[in-house]
Amino acid sequence: MKSKKKAAVERIQTTREIKPLETADFVVEAVIENQDLKLEVFKQLDEHCRPNIILASNTSSIPITRIAAATKRPSQVIGMHFMNPVPLMKLVEIIQGLATSEETFESTKNLAVQLKKIPVAANDSPGFISNRILLPMINEAIFALYEGVGAAEAIDSVMKLGMNHPMGPLELADLIGLDTCLSILEVLHEGLGDSKYRPCPLLRKYVDAGYLGRKTGRGFYAY
Repeated sequence: MKSKKKAAVERIQTTREIKPLETADFVVEAVIENQDLKLEVFKQLDEHCRPNIILASNTSSIPITRIAAATKRPSQVIGMHFMNPVPLMKLVEIIQGLATSEETFESTKNLAVQLKKIPVAANDSPGFISNRILLPMINEAIFALYEGVGAAEAIDSVMKLGMNHPMGPLELADLIGLDTCLSILEVLHEGLGDSKYRPCPLLRKYVDAGYLGRKTGRGFYAY
């Protein structure tokens, strides 16, 4: 008898086209954290997917109201932000846009529960709850490195041993992807207009150099 894992993997289909999603019952978009790309994807999803289904975004910072406005079904567009790494983390932020219906919210929350996740409602504000709190901490850790307050290992050790964090902020930034961290900080800085969200120049320099973290083999650490 096949294991549940093997059976599940065999049901997964991949495609480079939007058209096969015409038969989907629920769509979760998870392209890179680039607003223009996400808006284009949602326009295409809106065109090809059945009119009654929900279109969710796994965006970590871009306003759901803005994404929904790219479609003709804003009441059925919602944020479904899975925490990284998804197989290990239980939390899913559920974000309603200005036009998102209560029915869409309840359906999405119920799906999260069926996936054995813990849904938490967040308002549609730049960065939502998770990254409005997390990214300024990561950014401040990068400033500490930039200003020579401590080495990367020292900064991460203080947060792990002193604050009981499972990962240090620089290790976590490498896991998330430094380009994604920069994108989120830019959304926070632009959307909230507060200088405390200004991305550290060192973060910009690393992204410019292609040092994006684990996915490129080099970030604040070498992999």
